[in-house]
Amino acid sequence: MTHTTDVVGVGAAIVDILARVDDATIEGLGMPKGAMSLVDADQSKSIYGALKDTTERSGGSVANTIAALGALGSKTAFIGKRRDDQFGEIFAHDITTSGTKFPTPAATQGEETARCMVMVTPDAERTMATYLGVSGDLGPADVDAATVKDAGILYLEGYLWDKPDAKEAFRAAMKLAHEAGRRVALSLSDPFCVDRYRESFREIVAGDVDILFANEAELLSLYEMDDFDAAMDKVAGEVDIAAVTRSEKGAVIAYGSERHGIPAEAIDTLVDTTGAGDLFAAGFLFGMANEKSLDLCGAMGCMASSVVIQMLGARCGDELHAAFAKQGWV
Repeated sequence: MTHTTDVVGVGAAIVDILARVDDATIEGLGMPKGAMSLVDADQSKSIYGALKDTTERSGGSVANTIAALGALGSKTAFIGKRRDDQFGEIFAHDITTSGTKFPTPAATQGEETARCMVMVTPDAERTMATYLGVSGDLGPADVDAATVKDAGILYLEGYLWDKPDAKEAFRAAMKLAHEAGRRVALSLSDPFCVDRYRESFREIVAGDVDILFANEAELLSLYEMDDFDAAMDKVAGEVDIAAVTRSEKGAVIAYGSERHGIPAEAIDTLVDTTGAGDLFAAGFLFGMANEKSLDLCGAMGCMASSVVIQMLGARCGDELHAAFAKQGWV
């Protein structure tokens, strides 16, 4: 079936607040380093008050992927809930500037637009404190059926599983996509997220997901295994394609009995790991939307990751397009 949108993402509409901090700050705030922790509105404001020299820019895992795809020229759409507040306007401006359709209207009541404090330590690791705000109130009624049915691939984030209404939106979107003969892609998002929802994630992966994105830690957590190859064999039996990143080791793509090892791109300076997985997914999905081989899809993913980790934050549209153009990919 033909489609006019390459990828539609359903995820949290979040504005990132980026700050460089030292390890003592992370420890003092009681945050588990290198992971994402959920916080309430008061905690969010308290953490924000402890940060200095902050930079605000739109974020959200799936939104980062969709914005990058838009910058590469893919036809994209995003579904996510925001409030009619300052952060909501920032998010809407940034996502539509990438050329992405954003059909979800701003909520006029409820909690504020979601925000995520992204604290980057000198080792380039990022620790996140996320206030989901109104984004977690995304429900089935917010899922624009025509937009989902018109996209070749539906892309979802594991982070969205943290609130009941969002879970139902998640399930509704997957049902619409499969009824329209589309493919469903899922990012496991974070090892702590997998720990919280392992049972339901296992159910979704085995029954509803066609393309799975994960990093090595997330995959091992999903199946409670220590053996990477065994975990790859397990996931390959449950999804059509699994794309698993391994930091400096690159990535491994599984398709049935096939395994494609993709080397990491060499970089000059590691600045910030925020968005590495989001951009890998963008590069990979860009390749898939253009019917490239799995090896090339993986190489595109690793190239996109290499671009974003040499910058602060997860939005790098111009730099990403330039890197792909140099390879002759756009």
